[in-house]
Amino acid sequence: ALLLPVFTALFGLRAAVPVLTIAQLASNGGRAWLNRRHVRWPIVGRFALGAVPFALAGGLLLAAAPLAPLKRLLGVFLLAVVVWRRWRTRERSAPRTPSPRAFVAVGAASGLGSGLLGTVGPLTAPFFLAQGLVREAYIGTEAACSLVMHLTKLAAYGAGSLLGPRVLLLGLVLTPTTLAGAWLGKHTVARMSDRVFVLLVEAGLVAAGLLFVVGL
Repeated sequence: ALLLPVFTALFGLRAAVPVLTIAQLASNGGRAWLNRRHVRWPIVGRFALGAVPFALAGGLLLAAAPLAPLKRLLGVFLLAVVVWRRWRTRERSAPRTPSPRAFVAVGAASGLGSGLLGTVGPLTAPFFLAQGLVREAYIGTEAACSLVMHLTKLAAYGAGSLLGPRVLLLGLVLTPTTLAGAWLGKHTVARMSDRVFVLLVEAGLVAAGLLFVVGL
């Protein structure tokens, strides 16, 4: 989510989303592989049921969609999620564990939003956290879910003529860096407490939400 405003400034929005998707494909593939022993595959399967058709639809809509209002709406939602989690913590009431079926809906919403915006990773964070996933289990499961979604999006972008030579080249150039980041992240998270990890995820939600709201 933090990369999207940077890529938009560098490449333009229509190119930024497919370029980011290619970079994410490598990053999520690396993170899923590095944390493969901790992946919760039943969650990945349910997520994919909703994500695949809606990611395909979102990718095909990208060329004509009014993205600026959608980005701001997403930013408001991300900030609201953090406020809600903090309010529930203050009330000493733990977040309700989502049912297995909920991840079909999470996948559908994520697929549509990611197809249009390139990434909505923070959107899914509260659901994975409420499921009790932290550290390697969180990273591996979320990465595997995202990998399915990004492969579907690339098929849609190709059908919509958004994967030109420039986009493919930019995505491939960024791949080594994303793989190095996945490796570094794996070793960093292993030394991190659960509490610090959750705080960092929430900080990412706030940063991404503010960037989307102000329209950067």
